[in-house]
Amino acid sequence: MPEGAGAAESTGAAESTGVPRRRFLAWLSGAGLLAALAAGYGTLAAYLARFLFPAGPANRGWIFVRELGRIRPGEAFAYVTPNGETVNVARLDARDAVGSFIALSSTCPHLGCQVHWEAQNNRFFCPCHGGVFLPDGTAIAGPPGKAGQRLVRYELKVDRGLLFIDVPFAAPAGRSAGLAVLPAAAAEAAKCAKAKGATCAGCKGARA
Repeated sequence: MPEGAGAAESTGAAESTGVPRRRFLAWLSGAGLLAALAAGYGTLAAYLARFLFPAGPANRGWIFVRELGRIRPGEAFAYVTPNGETVNVARLDARDAVGSFIALSSTCPHLGCQVHWEAQNNRFFCPCHGGVFLPDGTAIAGPPGKAGQRLVRYELKVDRGLLFIDVPFAAPAGRSAGLAVLPAAAAEAAKCAKAKGATCAGCKGARA
């Protein structure tokens, strides 16, 4: 066999072997790139899903409030939730049914002052601007009434003579646990105190 023919055959064999190898390496590189992109976009998708669809029910739960026998009809008291929200819990009548109790946020939706229960008037009242709320939290007078606002209501349940409340465990976005009065309420309290010579009852929890 001529030397040239042998060299040509060996060169052709090397090329034929090299082409599949290059194709395989190119495929392997492309597969690696796709896997990296998938992992990156998968992580991004997970973060987006966590932001757009936060876990709500898992951050809530039932917490014991008080024994029914320790709450007199017409009485109301402030209950502070684990995330720092203050809730007014009131007993409307002597029955031991869950419908005899109401739990509403103590924060007025108008400017954030603190409302309190008036048993003699069967209502919640905000002294900062005369906001009046029915026992179910519906505003019927004052700025909240004109704006059609209402107090946030918390679900209650009665079990074997004990009162429980369904509350969130995590602090709302932009607020720290334990902060129950909004900045607007603090300013309103100062103005109220200056005008009346005493601390505003609704804004600071003292008597006007």
